[in-house]
Amino acid sequence: MQIIAANGNQSMLRITTQAKRGRTVLNIEGRLAGPLVSTLEQCWREVHGAAPGEKISVNLCGVSFIDASGKVLLREIYRQGGELAAEGCLNQAIVKEIENSEKQTKSRARKERSKGSHIVFYVALLSLLPSAAAAHAQSRQTAQTLPASSPTEALRLTLGQAVALALKQNPTAQVAVLTAAESEQDKNIARADLLPQANARIFDEAQKVNLLAQFGGKTPFPGFPKTLGPYQVFSAGPSLSAPAFDLTLWQRYRAARNTANASKANSLSTREQVILLTVSQYIGTLRAVANVQASQSRVELAQALYDQAADLQKEGVGTGIDTLRANVELQNEKQRLLEAENDRETLLYGLSRLLNLDPRQKIELADSLGFFDTPQPEVEASINAALADRQEWKALNSQIKAAEDQRKAAQASRLPSVRFEGEFSYVGTSGNTALPTYTYEGSVNLPLFTGGRIRAQVVSADLEIRKLEEQRADLRNQIALDVKTALLNLESARSEVQVANLGVQLSKEEVDQARDRFKAGVANNIEVIQAQDSLSRANDNQIAALYRFNQARADFARSIGEMEKVYAK
Repeated sequence: MQIIAANGNQSMLRITTQAKRGRTVLNIEGRLAGPLVSTLEQCWREVHGAAPGEKISVNLCGVSFIDASGKVLLREIYRQGGELAAEGCLNQAIVKEIENSEKQTKSRARKERSKGSHIVFYVALLSLLPSAAAAHAQSRQTAQTLPASSPTEALRLTLGQAVALALKQNPTAQVAVLTAAESEQDKNIARADLLPQANARIFDEAQKVNLLAQFGGKTPFPGFPKTLGPYQVFSAGPSLSAPAFDLTLWQRYRAARNTANASKANSLSTREQVILLTVSQYIGTLRAVANVQASQSRVELAQALYDQAADLQKEGVGTGIDTLRANVELQNEKQRLLEAENDRETLLYGLSRLLNLDPRQKIELADSLGFFDTPQPEVEASINAALADRQEWKALNSQIKAAEDQRKAAQASRLPSVRFEGEFSYVGTSGNTALPTYTYEGSVNLPLFTGGRIRAQVVSADLEIRKLEEQRADLRNQIALDVKTALLNLESARSEVQVANLGVQLSKEEVDQARDRFKAGVANNIEVIQAQDSLSRANDNQIAALYRFNQARADFARSIGEMEKVYAK
């Protein structure tokens, strides 16, 4: 299988699937960035869903760039059992970071379990004490904590609850929040350079000076001592320093502030991606649940047809071949039911991992695949909404502003800077003999020759701005393409649902008529088996259409940047 996704006029993502020695290999080429990430996500869902127990490798050797959303998807693929392979320093560093992060997460989980075992030990120790009050307190604590921590009860989740849990517990979402918090502190550090700095200093020292070393190995006068001291020096007092005029520091603070805004927007974009992954996994699991229910209904229908054929054979109306044919169809339907149940459990495990739940915790889905018709959004209005709400767009704009501030900071380093410093202290041979002293100074620094450093910084900032502007133009085209594609898929899925519903209705009528004809002896049960197969295909088509419609709604919400607004209520 080969998938090629184009992003504007410059970016492209090519995905090819190969089967090698009992495993599936996804070869990725191009840029794994922006909306192209959803292409790899869709391909991963299809390959992983088609072979849940098979090993899948993702080959990143042909990837030239990976953005934040791409890292989120690769981290989730790694958690679901996918193997990552990369070449080049940058891609290898990204894969290494993902692997180390997962190892640290598992290590923390083991530590938490170890702490829990210690707590159990102390509770058991307290229970052995003869105090009745302590025993009562222990039993009350156990009664309160057991229902919440017991994995025997299934956790029933709606889609909204699953999204809320993912935002609260998913490590990728939490790391994005922490990264934004780090950028906020970097901004505070840059701001601190603009504010006055005050220090207090106290020291008491004893000195002895070698005069021979001071005067070249000879004493200046005959009989003059070779050493001086020891003598004691005591000093205590505050000091103050502040920049009076420095445009470089101001522009660097503005750059740090815009960088913090970009990091915050990237954090929100990561949250959107986590929500999309959760919604897609939940919807895919709903599809598996619906397949199980449909398979159970087909097994019941096949059992009824088999019983009918057996009864007609006993009455002498039917034949043995009809009964055998119905029995074969019954066993086929039971086989499909087993496969559907296995797929459902596998997807439930994947959802539990995405929500970062206890592996022993069982979960159930409270929602079901449904369809409710909504007006088709307008293309232009949707594109404008995407450009206003997409966090990737906001982050890129903030990065451009930060690069412009860095260029201004480099240009301002040619200007003089004024700084004020002062110190007030008590100085003496001891605390009792100390006298007040002070030093105040103002300095002006004017760079005359920097070896081309300032010009290189300005040119580097200009190149960074041009690169970001190219990315912004590319992202604008990609956002428009995402919106148009999502709207097209949404409209197509809406029509598919209507056609699939009609197909199920007609297939049920065909089965009823075929059963009546077979019971009346007008035809054999070949017509019944064929009608039964038609009903199975119609049910599968209906489930697939409902899945595509709900997935198209999620993709459209992601394309206009409203995943959290729609699903995190």
